[in-house]
Amino acid sequence: MRTMIRSGRAVLLVLAAGLLLAACGQDETPQQQAAGGQERPPRSVEVMEMARQDIPLDKSYPSLLRSDDEVTLVARVIGFLEERHFEPGQLVEAGQRLYTIEPDLYQAAASQREADLQSARAELSRAQRDASRFEQLLSQNSVSRQQYDQARTELGVAQANVAQAEAALASANIDLGYAEVTAPVAGMIGLSQVNVGNLVSAGTELATITPLDPLEVRFQLPQRDAFELRRQLDDQPLSEVGASLQTPALEGNGVGNLQGNLTFLGSRVDQGTSTVQASATFDNPEAQVLPGQFVRVRLEGMKRFDVLAVPEIAVTQGLMGPQVFVLDEDNVARSRTVALGEVAGPWQIIREGLEPGDRVVVGDPAGIEPGAPIDPQPFGGDAGEIVDAVDEAEADAREGDQAAAAAAMGEAPAPSEGEADQ
Repeated sequence: MRTMIRSGRAVLLVLAAGLLLAACGQDETPQQQAAGGQERPPRSVEVMEMARQDIPLDKSYPSLLRSDDEVTLVARVIGFLEERHFEPGQLVEAGQRLYTIEPDLYQAAASQREADLQSARAELSRAQRDASRFEQLLSQNSVSRQQYDQARTELGVAQANVAQAEAALASANIDLGYAEVTAPVAGMIGLSQVNVGNLVSAGTELATITPLDPLEVRFQLPQRDAFELRRQLDDQPLSEVGASLQTPALEGNGVGNLQGNLTFLGSRVDQGTSTVQASATFDNPEAQVLPGQFVRVRLEGMKRFDVLAVPEIAVTQGLMGPQVFVLDEDNVARSRTVALGEVAGPWQIIREGLEPGDRVVVGDPAGIEPGAPIDPQPFGGDAGEIVDAVDEAEADAREGDQAAAAAAMGEAPAPSEGEADQ
């Protein structure tokens, strides 16, 4: 974008200069023409010596929000829906009661199973006494061995009946618990699918609960970003990698972006997309963001390690492609075609064309041509500051160029009525 702006500025300058020369070239004196041929003084501009460095990245990744913990409530018992204890769209807590399905019916069944258990236990107590008595009588040869074995068998049956009654009671209590439908997770509950008074059966869908706080966001990292991030994780744990959630729903309302942390980074590359799965968790206490929205996830602190980079403003478009101006031993600008990598904020990463130790013009390159003498000035290292300064200067220059071009061309006077008739 900045290269296009600089190209437009050059067109305006050429147009204005051509019109001015056409208008007043006849009046130029020989002395002025001679003065125009003098060697220009060196131009003062910032120059940096190339060295490998770690460059922070400013990248974001698209994602479609979804809630992996979303739960669809279903009835587990048969009965009439007697009560609904919530309003659709309400935030509910885990364990909160939501529906009541004919609990009296299942309470009666549980009471019946409790009575059956008491009866089985009483029969077990009798069988235990008989077995003990027959064991004593057997030792006195008062009963036969067959009678003793019969008593032991009845004791075993009584014990089995108690275990069966206990299982039946536990099953009845489970059904009784299912008569009260509670929230398994916290979140926002949707519309009820069944009205009060309707008969429901096991498997009937009742409502959906969508957890909103915290909100888990899954996204895909290009494999190179994932590799560089793993390299960064050698010095810090995964949970300390900050993330921000950018969504149109938060723009312009003064809320700002949601802040969170990276919680997962995959260990394999998807062969179809050459990406690595990642996820981050964000606090969303006021339900500002809802599942189904398209968002962008920005990871904080990501870097490209041991790369060569120049301020983005230093790169221009030459005949052979992207280029920068490099100083030779005599401080003369020489164009150097380069292969561009990623843009990292105000920095442009250079993949090929430069070597450590090269001196590169990083100030405003407008007006610099190969062979131009340069008075190198030290570069402070703040690429953002120099880019902002050049952008501001270009904006002022564009306004001046447009005014100069308009003054040079002038406005053609409207023809008079007589001239129009002719």
